[in-house]
Amino acid sequence: MLTQHIIRTAVEVALAEDAPYGDVTCETTIPADETGSASLTAREDGVMSGIDVFAAAFRAQNPAIEITPSIADGEPFHAGQALAAVSGPVRDLLTAERVALNFTQRMSGIATMTAAFVARVDAIYADGFRAANGPVVRPRRYERTRIVDTRKTTPGLRPFEKYAVRCGGGHNHRYGLSDAVMMKDNHLAALAARGIDLTGAIRHVRQQVGHTTHIEVEVDRLDQIPAVIAGGADTIMLDNFTLDDTRRGVELIDGRAIVEASGNMSLERVADVAATGVDVISVGALTHSVRSIDLGLDWLD
Repeated sequence: MLTQHIIRTAVEVALAEDAPYGDVTCETTIPADETGSASLTAREDGVMSGIDVFAAAFRAQNPAIEITPSIADGEPFHAGQALAAVSGPVRDLLTAERVALNFTQRMSGIATMTAAFVARVDAIYADGFRAANGPVVRPRRYERTRIVDTRKTTPGLRPFEKYAVRCGGGHNHRYGLSDAVMMKDNHLAALAARGIDLTGAIRHVRQQVGHTTHIEVEVDRLDQIPAVIAGGADTIMLDNFTLDDTRRGVELIDGRAIVEASGNMSLERVADVAATGVDVISVGALTHSVRSIDLGLDWLD
């Protein structure tokens, strides 16, 4: 998904956006032949994502810049830790600095938030955990409930943000509208206006798509579930359900479809939702409400 071509194209666009006619500050203050080195340093704890993108931003500015990472994507880091060293022409280092940091800080922020959600879910399977509304139920399809992202990504940066979710231990939902069928309330309302009921709507779609196409259906009430099961949906999304209704929904579906919980997921709530036995919890906040991790480029003597 996050290919070298995608990385190279994105960083070149970002560099052109930031310095369309050159870096006037560097060109008027730094001699063209001056060289130097700097360290990418963490200002706070986090999980790394985007170290290759960081390097690509400098290399796109000048292929002669040398980058030596000391951490890999998916690894945790601590405040004060040196994460990479860069060296080369000072003008080019300073011109590419902000673009390199912008990518890495945001991607690491996403990985860090994802890791926090995954840790909350993993904790429910340890001895002694008490769920808010009943015993911990294992999901039917996976060993543990999965944390997944959504399509609520920054336009143009989806490959980077979805990759960062995986660095944090999460999983990806569909990449885009072309990847799977997801029938939400407005789709169902449009079909109902043509006289097609819920079960019939799902069967209508199934007849039109290939046998490998996954079909997901969103429900917002328990009484919709039997019709969705009868239609043969592959995944049933329980949207904004209470904990009690989520648990009842899992029991109703009884392994006949993947169960996804969605809607206003928070770190405070996610463990109790996972304890109901859902297979997947989708969290839009991983990409639409994330805070970038504070990383800096410290100049070395």
